[in-house]
Amino acid sequence: MPNGPSHLRGKEFRVNQRPKSLLIKGAHLIDPAAQLDAPMDLLLRDGIVAELAPPGKIRASADEKFDARGLIVAPGFIDLHAHLREPGQSYKETIATGTAAAAAGGFTSVCCMPNTAPVVDSPDLVAWVLNPERAAVINVFPVAAATEASQGRSLTDFRALQRAGAVAVTDDGKPVLDDTIMRDALRLSAEVNLPLVQHAEDTRMTEGCPMHTGAAAFRLGLRGSTTAAEATIVERDVQLAQATNGRLHVAHLSTSDSLKAVRRAKRARARVTCEVTPHHFTLTESDIRDYDANFKTNPPLRTAADIEAILVALADGTIDAIATDHAPHARYEKEMEFERAAFGITGLETALGLTLSRLYKDQRLPLSRIVELFTAGPARVFNLAGRGTLAKGAPADVTLFDPKKRWTFAAAKSRSKSRNTPFDGAPMLGKVIATVVAGTVVYRAD
Repeated sequence: MPNGPSHLRGKEFRVNQRPKSLLIKGAHLIDPAAQLDAPMDLLLRDGIVAELAPPGKIRASADEKFDARGLIVAPGFIDLHAHLREPGQSYKETIATGTAAAAAGGFTSVCCMPNTAPVVDSPDLVAWVLNPERAAVINVFPVAAATEASQGRSLTDFRALQRAGAVAVTDDGKPVLDDTIMRDALRLSAEVNLPLVQHAEDTRMTEGCPMHTGAAAFRLGLRGSTTAAEATIVERDVQLAQATNGRLHVAHLSTSDSLKAVRRAKRARARVTCEVTPHHFTLTESDIRDYDANFKTNPPLRTAADIEAILVALADGTIDAIATDHAPHARYEKEMEFERAAFGITGLETALGLTLSRLYKDQRLPLSRIVELFTAGPARVFNLAGRGTLAKGAPADVTLFDPKKRWTFAAAKSRSKSRNTPFDGAPMLGKVIATVVAGTVVYRAD
């Protein structure tokens, strides 16, 4: 890991220019997929990684040079779970604004959820999301609906959706509750090798429950959602995945009991993976004060014991990826009674700062493991071939960050269209300095 203050020289480099070649010099490269953790220079040419070598060893010329001394250079971050709200909900976010926020957070690829209006449940709608007219500034990988209109009754055409560009299927926000439908979906996921993502929540147990059950809910006079509402669905899905050899991915896992089921599945070599969000290992139910709906998430903020279990699972490899569950909402959708306010927070621009603050600074988790959770881990989960590494020939997607930089997040300066975050004004450790997609700088810190 590098020492000393970070800095960014070479001010002539202009965001969104498309140089044929870019030489990143002086950084400390961390690439868990390639088992690299050392000072390294990196040459990007024509959208791919052309060469990497110890400092000063690359002799080839480059159109542009990027002085990255004091920085970590990592494979481009991949977010497995974000809501870009298009089609149909552009008053909350657009693919253009959401990907701009993602770039500012160091993400070079984002997998967007299908619970839009209309639901992305057909090849035509997958193609709509991928159309260049959406003006995405980073790679977008659509996740399509698992059932028609996400109603949980009839499966979508997984093969056709996959051919159109979907990297996974899910009814996110509307869990698949019917056992037969879920079994059939997992069996089909095995046949086509397409991950099935489950929002694990038994909604029959959570109706009218805006937060976790416990002392905080009692104090606020609100009905609470139990951990069993999540854990029972995870237990059922794990059993079905083992019976069908299906590809099950548990989204935004939040409870210690759910982790126990995932850990057992992994020991049994079932095809089960999971993700967690920064807010679920940073905040607890007790942080909800004054009915502030910016703390209202689904799954809800849990207990300190649940966080401890998540921290252990992040360290021991049980958890495959950190995802944001970026869920932008219009101001009026949050500024109402807590029970009626929309679930969800924005998270693309705070993910790295929260993760380094909690996992690196407080928990002493190695940077290599943190980078893996943002890169190689998510690439494996969704079969994103060639992503999550900076090996020669890989796509030239790069995240450069300063792990020691202290800064404060200001929601008013967010590139997202929405401001619903509990982290406005929060101090952060670790800042994204530049984001490179296909060899082009799409974000550079001020």
